[in-house]
Amino acid sequence: MAQPCYPPSPNPICVIGSQFVAPYPFEVIIVRKSSGDHLITDVNHKIMFKVKRRSTSFHDQRLIVDADDKPIVLIREKILTAHSGWKAYKGGNSNADSEKIFITKTPKIMHSKGNVHVFLDKKTSSKDSCDFNVTGSWSNRSCTIYIGDSSTIIAQMHNMEPPENVKDKFMVKIYP
Repeated sequence: MAQPCYPPSPNPICVIGSQFVAPYPFEVIIVRKSSGDHLITDVNHKIMFKVKRRSTSFHDQRLIVDADDKPIVLIREKILTAHSGWKAYKGGNSNADSEKIFITKTPKIMHSKGNVHVFLDKKTSSKDSCDFNVTGSWSNRSCTIYIGDSSTIIAQMHNMEPPENVKDKFMVKIYP
């Protein structure tokens, strides 16, 4: 892939809703709790979102809620498919196609590690190309999200700086 270009896109990209778009770069802190849930805060430790694990006998799921526990997005693992991946839906209970926001796929059937393509339901690119490309390693807390197959970065995950550098706490810088 080409070298990253800076600054990121001057045109903010809206995936979930306009209330979640900022016209400037910012960082969030993500804390993984022992339950498998995640807490997402701003750099002042104010809760922005919570990610709750909601697994069923058929699906591994994550429910993203706001600070008041209002459901925003349900992310459900796709099962029995050639490509591993997830589907995301608006709200907390739907799996209707009309509520679908995006799907993810690994680019190869062999489930390549560290590379995930994201396809928005309301396409911003051609039908066959991905809208976002996630590269890197979740377990190493080192991922970068690009717009499609470009070198334009929209988010980067990285470890916390010492003395906060702990296994279950990391940061994500998000661009407009």
